[in-house]
Amino acid sequence: MAKSNTYIGIDKDVHGGMTAIGKLIRDAWMFELIPETETCEGWNSARINVLLDKVNAEWDKYACLVSHLPEELRERHERIHGDAITKARVAGWSGECETDDDK
Repeated sequence: MAKSNTYIGIDKDVHGGMTAIGKLIRDAWMFELIPETETCEGWNSARINVLLDKVNAEWDKYACLVSHLPEELRERHERIHGDAITKARVAGWSGECETDDDK
């Protein structure tokens, strides 16, 4: 969240949007809870948390495993997250920030 207590938007987020909120938004796109054009810019933490609850409820249906998603959702997941990874790498993201705590 930005200092104004609202989210900056996935398109302006650090690491090309490869953050916890960015992942949440991409999952919400995948489950069609929000349109893929929704960046969540200006959303406050309460609104983000409502979206998190909805996304978690959807993931619970599939034991939180991509391999349990029906083919259509699995393909959408691969496209949305794959595109995000490609764009983030072009922007300089390497994925190391996700594993820094493992060292």
